[in-house]
Amino acid sequence: MPCQPGATQTHPCREFRQAPVALTLPDVHYDLTTLPNGLRIITETMPSLRSVALGCWVDTGTRDEEANEAGVSHFLEHLLFKGSEDLSAREVNETLDAIGAEANAFTSKETTCYWARLLDQDLPIGLDILAEIIQRPAFRTHEIDSERHVVVEEINMNDDDPSDVVFENFSTAVFSGHPLEEPVLGTRDSIRGMTRDDIHGYWKRRYGAGSMVVAAAGSVDHESFVETVAERFGEWSGEAVEHQLSPVTIESRVNLTVRETEQAHLVLGGPGLARADERRWAFEVLNHVMGSGMSSRLFQEVREERGLAYAIYGFKLSYADNGAWGVHVGTTPSQTDTALSVIRDELSKVVDNGITPGELDRAKGSMRGGLALALEDANSRMVRLGRDELAGMPHLSVDERLAKLDAVTLDDVQSVAGDMYGAPTRVLGAVGPFEANDLDDYLKV
Repeated sequence: MPCQPGATQTHPCREFRQAPVALTLPDVHYDLTTLPNGLRIITETMPSLRSVALGCWVDTGTRDEEANEAGVSHFLEHLLFKGSEDLSAREVNETLDAIGAEANAFTSKETTCYWARLLDQDLPIGLDILAEIIQRPAFRTHEIDSERHVVVEEINMNDDDPSDVVFENFSTAVFSGHPLEEPVLGTRDSIRGMTRDDIHGYWKRRYGAGSMVVAAAGSVDHESFVETVAERFGEWSGEAVEHQLSPVTIESRVNLTVRETEQAHLVLGGPGLARADERRWAFEVLNHVMGSGMSSRLFQEVREERGLAYAIYGFKLSYADNGAWGVHVGTTPSQTDTALSVIRDELSKVVDNGITPGELDRAKGSMRGGLALALEDANSRMVRLGRDELAGMPHLSVDERLAKLDAVTLDDVQSVAGDMYGAPTRVLGAVGPFEANDLDDYLKV
């Protein structure tokens, strides 16, 4: 559980009053402090580095937008880098360039993150910039009008890429009628019609100390970092925000964009697991065996044995209240029937028979190695810290994650395969030269 302001904790959380209280606890891979205004600060020290990955995570995303705000979370991400009343966009960019920092932001269905990677000695400067633009954005009318054209161009760019369109088609279909359905970028009409008051109102409603986590990994000392953050964010107000969580009722459907492409893009999937579902560990193993890497079943059968595709892979989408699984493949339109039939057959096989002991061992070994490689990167650690803290997920150590993986059994994998791949509901996102009802038969399990 996150620390609460003023609470007394005996785990790595610390109360911040006049100054952070120094505690030394063994076997803890992170430090967490909550300021009196509700802002959480979480760090992980990597002594061998000279750089720091810094992220300001805001507990808001596309699912939290009102009808007149479609795409505002992402639009706001653009606008904050335009600066504050006292800081122009040019000054923001020149300051970051002068210290060789990388800085940007990203928006998802549930979160927004403003991040920077920089030398440890320049950390206060990076915090100065992020604190200024997040707490005191200017929202200059001429910059809003200019940037809305940039966002529309981003929408145009994505719409020209069939691999982006097919994922949007799938997501829209699988979460139809739910707040998770809405595209992160919004639409051309929603961005063009959004007013300054709409944008400012969303920022005022969703941004605040209680809805933000500041995460850092790398060459960072927690106590001094807390003091630095408190100097810049300690007077900020704002309560924790709420989300309208609800299950989605998923119906079998095809969401098709008819386009004369050389390659058909297809995403076949269905309802999946919410973020905190403990079956996620077994599904990670299942997805690795089925569609992750060159030794996976789908890669071997669809590409290596039959030459039907250049790329094929499985994935999952996990949110607070819902989830989805999917398999993406791109193939020549005339081979669509064969490719989808092979995918459907492979899914049925694992539902009926599970995976082999050898596949289980190889998947676990590969995932152990992947986890180790990811944790050598400060940015990956920062993302894990900030994302999990914002979502209320436990901060598992490497050993704890490995233990979760090691505990997955063959029966666990076959059980989750039945729950996911064996469910009667299927959704298909597609882009290609098809007719309206050409793909309906592939929804059958």
